Amino acid sequence: MFDTMVITKAVAAFCGALLVFLLGNWAAMELYVPRNANAPQAYAIDTGADDPVEAVAELTFEEAFQVADAAAGSRLWSQCRACHALEQGRNGVGPYLHGIVNRNIGEVDGFNYSGALAQVGDVWTPEVLSAFIQNPGGVAPGTTMNFRGIASVTDRANLIAYIESES
Repeated sequence: MFDTMVITKAVAAFCGALLVFLLGNWAAMELYVPRNANAPQAYAIDTGADDPVEAVAELTFEEAFQVADAAAGSRLWSQCRACHALEQGRNGVGPYLHGIVNRNIGEVDGFNYSGALAQVGDVWTPEVLSAFIQNPGGVAPGTTMNFRGIASVTDRANLIAYIESES
């Protein structure tokens, strides 16, 4: 079944297809790539990208908390509202957050905390809350709180100011 003629035809078909693709590539390069593609630029527009950029100093949490806007924190509350409530005594998936600022950690009655919060500290100070909101799994490894965190220090300060104002 596989004699010399069949193998010769198969090799010829492969070489013919390769030739068609090579000629197609050459034709496309001639049609679509300009002749002066490798020429130097005639002029350059200064966009200021080469100018050294001054580094904007990141606010510390204490500075951000002093100027925090509770109204701006209310829009961030929607991320927390899915699991927490601001009404005292109403637990959801997470404990209620009414009066959480300067409250002892794990003090809410009727909520079964994971043991991971013992390594966070004793009191929910604004600084401890900020660190926990930034990265819950990093501050309390093994916590059952499944939240990716809020990276912006200003957003965390605004959220904590909102929770404190609503308490």
